[in-house]
Amino acid sequence: MVMDLHGRDVHSRDLRYFVAVARELHFTRAAERLFVSQPALSKQIRALERQLGAELFVRDHRGVRLTSTGTALLPHAQQLLDTWQVACEAVERAKSDERASLCVGMSTRPARGGLLPAVRSRFGEARPEATVRLKQVSWQDASAGLADGTADVAFVWLPLPDPERYAWVVVAEEPRHVALPETHRLAGQDEVDFADLVDEPFLALPESAGALRGYWLALDARAGRPPRIGAEIASTDETYEALVDGRGVCLVAAGNAPLIMLGGVVTRPVRGITPSRFALAWRVGEDRRPLVSAYIKACGEVLGRTLGQAE
Repeated sequence: MVMDLHGRDVHSRDLRYFVAVARELHFTRAAERLFVSQPALSKQIRALERQLGAELFVRDHRGVRLTSTGTALLPHAQQLLDTWQVACEAVERAKSDERASLCVGMSTRPARGGLLPAVRSRFGEARPEATVRLKQVSWQDASAGLADGTADVAFVWLPLPDPERYAWVVVAEEPRHVALPETHRLAGQDEVDFADLVDEPFLALPESAGALRGYWLALDARAGRPPRIGAEIASTDETYEALVDGRGVCLVAAGNAPLIMLGGVVTRPVRGITPSRFALAWRVGEDRRPLVSAYIKACGEVLGRTLGQAE
């Protein structure tokens, strides 16, 4: 640590040396207390005096005494060292708390079959000292906080952007449904062929969602025909409002259908497209803290699988 005493940069080491000599009033005993040699200690004190432009100690045949300048400096030097010690302890506590805290990101709450509470319970049994924080992330971030490091693990929809950065395990595979205004011409059908939806305006995730935006627009089932975008959506509330306003239709996972089946909106299974995949994901090579590994293991135990590699 470097402190600025009226334009003079002074290291905390220099202040520690000064305080030790001031308390002992004996260079040899102070050096022993500091685990340094007496010549090295004397040299540092001389250097500090040159920096401050004043002598701090009187050294004569009677021994070592503080000068008036040294006496004035002593309480302030001690206060600075005490404050720095408190700061260091606070940093260590924060680091310890961070190591004992796991942030789980999600853009959709994984209520499927009680998965989240079951994983949390298993994880809590294995790591009772840990704190789990849930972080709700906008649909603008398809990685649910993994990309910028604000989440340690995340429940995400596949495909992920930059997939080489992540490993994951699929925790649920669900058919995709289409959400429609209840007045839509297809709302009366029990199931809908995707071919009947190709020319409909679609609600789309933000561009920042990358490949996931294309997936929920079912680009792979359009035979190269570009989708019509009726509006962009970044939350469940925005989706519902856009559906009720008639700005478009959208694909949703079967497990998410109840979230938007409020007044004026219905959902129907869709034929001709692949099912959606919901996954627990984590960064590869960047973060395998013990808590991350423990959470992955807990998820595997709930699913009845041994996890560790991308699926």
